[in-house]
Order: sequence, then C-alpha cells, then structure tokens
Amino acid sequence: MRNGFAGRRERFEAAYRELYEPICGYALRRVRDPEDAAEAVAETFATLWRRFDRCPQDADLRPWLFGVARRVIANQRRSQRRRSALGERLAAGIDPTALDAAHPDESSSELARAFASLSDSDRELLSLLAWEGLTRDEVAIALGTSRAVVRLRLHRARKRLRDALPAKNFQLIGGQEHEWT
Repeated sequence: MRNGFAGRRERFEAAYRELYEPICGYALRRVRDPEDAAEAVAETFATLWRRFDRCPQDADLRPWLFGVARRVIANQRRSQRRRSALGERLAAGIDPTALDAAHPDESSSELARAFASLSDSDRELLSLLAWEGLTRDEVAIALGTSRAVVRLRLHRARKRLRDALPAKNFQLIGGQEHEWT
C-alpha cells in the first residue's frame, strides 16, 4: 500500500511541476484578482489529486487539467455573481440608518466613536444584544459559550464602553449614576 501511495505521489508531483506554470498563467489571464487566481489554481490541483487515478494520463492530462481549471474559474464567477446578487438583495432590505450606525464616520456621535474604539468581540457582543435584540441566552448560543461567560463579558464590555465615553454621558437618577447605554 505504501508503494502505491508513494508512486501515486511521485506521479502527481511530476505532473504538478510540469503543469503548475501553464495552469497558473491560464488562471492569471482570466481572473482579475491574483488571490482568486491562486485559489483557482489550488482547487484545480486539488481536483487533480482527488481524481488522479481516474484522470487521463500522459499527453491527455494537460488539456484535461485546463478543462478543470476552466470549470473551477466558471464556478468562481458564478459564486461571485450569486454573492453579489445576494448582497444587493440584502442591502435593499436594510434601513440605511442601521448601516450608518454599524459604520460610524468621523462626524459621528461620541457614543458611536466610543463604540468603534472597542474590540471586535466587545462590539459583536453589544451589537447582538442592542441591535439584533438577542437575549443573553440567545447570545450564548450564537457565540457558542455559556450564559455565565456572556454575563461576565457583557459586564466588561459595558465597562470598557463607559470608560471610552466622556463623563458627561452619565446621568444621576435617584442619587445614583446610571449609564444610558
């Protein structure tokens, strides 16, 4: 079994050395983003590895692999079109003010600037609660953690948000300081 695998591997590596450059050039000439081209080349050779025992050999391997690369690139393009169309449909159904709140600019409120200064995980936690309306139990499920961890992280995130805000953003209600966030 080991000899079979070793022989298969050697044949694959020989094909890879011979065909990598032509397949890479093919992908780069057809795909705008070099990262997408690299992904297409990787998927092409992954397909070759998976089907190596069933694919054409010798002189037929080269055109067969170009066909694989062509289909991989076509699949990439279809996938990108679907993502773009989905993004457009989602954006059409979203209140523009929600997008403004999610991506504050320099002229934003102090709260938005303080929120933007938090870590990604703090912003995600506070957003799930405040913007998405999830309960702590639901946040625990969404984050894959316990309710106790959510409670602790929420306490810390709120404190960091409060510390990032100017002191004037707190009110005294009934003789006690209350945060309005």
